[in-house]
This record gives sequence, structure tokens and C-alpha cells, in this order.
Amino acid sequence: MEYVSLGRTNLKVSRICLGTMTWGQQNTEAEAHEQMDYSLAQGVNFFDTAEMYPVPPKEETYSLTEQYIGSWFAARKNRDQVILATKVAGPGDWLKYVRNGGSRLNREHIRAACDASLKRLQTDYIDLYQLHWPERVTNFFGALGYFHKPEKDGVPLEESLAALDELVKAGKVRHVGVSNETPWGLSRYLRLADERGLARPVSIQNPYSLVNRTFEIGLAEIALREECGLLAYSPLAFGALTGKYLNGQRPADGRLTLFTRFQRYTNAQTEKAVERYVAIAREAGLDPAQMALAFVKTRPFVTSTIIGATSMDQLKTNIASCTVTLASEVLKQIEAVHKDISNPAP
Repeated sequence: MEYVSLGRTNLKVSRICLGTMTWGQQNTEAEAHEQMDYSLAQGVNFFDTAEMYPVPPKEETYSLTEQYIGSWFAARKNRDQVILATKVAGPGDWLKYVRNGGSRLNREHIRAACDASLKRLQTDYIDLYQLHWPERVTNFFGALGYFHKPEKDGVPLEESLAALDELVKAGKVRHVGVSNETPWGLSRYLRLADERGLARPVSIQNPYSLVNRTFEIGLAEIALREECGLLAYSPLAFGALTGKYLNGQRPADGRLTLFTRFQRYTNAQTEKAVERYVAIAREAGLDPAQMALAFVKTRPFVTSTIIGATSMDQLKTNIASCTVTLASEVLKQIEAVHKDISNPAP
């Protein structure tokens, strides 16, 4: 396992990060513990979660994922071996059960969310605390077009960052980051941090995969120049890049079978691209999932790739991708597909 610095910090995180959003929905507490045991034994020291998890979010499962991690820490007594990341939920009409009517990224809600996460996680500090998505109206979660609505900006970015800074000063949080952010948003947070002496974001967690390389357009340069690397989520496009959904296949336990809301991963253009990527992998004697994950690792702006799994076989395959090196011919073929079918699943 390789390890790299998390932003400008002295924390060394594994190039593979264990994602947890299925725990409490598709995975039991015992299965979550098994995944953490195996991952840690393989050198994965970086775990990512969120107060909202599991996904899809609903009231009856809210925060179960954090609870499972907390019970694992309590049983294993190994909190110091894990670099733990979690997130405070942004606003949304679909989260009315969070903080009595929906989360906001203001001082009161961020402090309350952090305290609740600390309790569930059974720890007294969080290594990386992230804003899960922006307060303002902008393009994230698959939206490509931008519609300017400054009247709906909500909580100012400075208030959110100042609240995170207070948590750092209180010792509850070691470092802060953003998620599902835009180039303007990340640049603004970094500028506020530098100008006001506030906690500086050390990472940005956005989607990135063979079928969604939109991060490259405006954010990659910022990530590199500002040493605020990408924590790439959905690197397998909800499993589509494994090839298991090709030709209309819908495995009963697949996320895209169970949760039809994620249709961007099954549209016609995505399927065409996936078919070609899978063919490249098989021709090269590679597992399609491992090729997709290995590609993400080659990007210089990526700090860590967040993997998720609902079975131990999937987990083992995904973690083993860290040993896969892609030949120049494979990378050339990948670029040819990207040129023909760019970002079909943003």
C-alpha cells in the first residue's frame, strides 16, 4: 500500500480509502466490522463516512454507518490506527429529520453535527471533517448547467469555514475539507482561509471515474497548485464500470438494480462507454474494476480513491487494484474512448 500526505498536513493516508455508505442499508454491522478488519490488515488506514450515511438516505437508517464504525472502535481499541473522515450534511428538503427540519452549514448546525458524530463514532476527535455539499445553489450531484441564484446563497462560506475553524481550535477536528464543490467554491474557501487565518481545506471529495472526468476541467489545476487533492468517490460509477450491468443485466443485489434514482450510470451513452472500457480491460488481461481504479490512481491530482463494497470479494478485488499498473497502450486506448464519449455520467 502506498501512502501520501493529506494536503499540506503531516498525515499520511493510504492511496485507497475505505468508503462506508452501504453500511446500515446493504451491509450489516457485522459485515461492516469485517470490512474494516480486512482493510486495516491490508494497509488501508483511511476511512470515509458521513452523518447522512447510509445512502440512499432515509430517516430510519440515518447515522447507522457512523454508529457501526463507533462500535468497531470500541471493540478493537484501535482508534489511533485509522485516519477518519466524516461529513456534515448540507441543506436539503429531503433531510427534514436532520436537526429538526434540515441541516444548514451555519455555526450552530456544524457544531451540533460534529458533536453528534463524535458521540456516534465513540471518539474524541475527527481527523478530517468535511462539508458534504454546498449551502448555495450550484451544480453538483450530476448537475452540469449552472443557474445563478445569489438570493439563495444561504449561509456565507466564511461562516461555515469559521465554524470549522472553531472545531479545529477546540481539538475536536484535526483538519477540514469540502465535498461536491465547484472551482469557485474551493477557490473561495482557500482564499478565506489564507486571508482570515482560518482552517485551510486539505482536500476536496468529488466524483471521479472513467465516465466522469469533469473534475479535470476546472478543479484539477486548483487541487495541484494549492495542494488540496481529490478524494475520488464513485470511481466505479456505482459498479457500472465492473461491466456487471451491461446488456441489460441487473443483478439482484446491485446498487443500480436496487436504487433506480442513480440513472446517470445506466444511460445509453454511459453503457456505450462502459462496454468499450470493459473490452480494453479484458483484452489487456485486467479485471475491469481494477483497471478503472488503477486509472484514477494515475491522476496526479488524486490523493486517495474511495472504494466501496457490499461483499468481501468486491472489497478484496478493489483493494488489490493498488498493485495494478496500466501500460501506456491501455492508457492510450482509455483516452480514445474518453475523446469519443466524454463524461456520460457526471
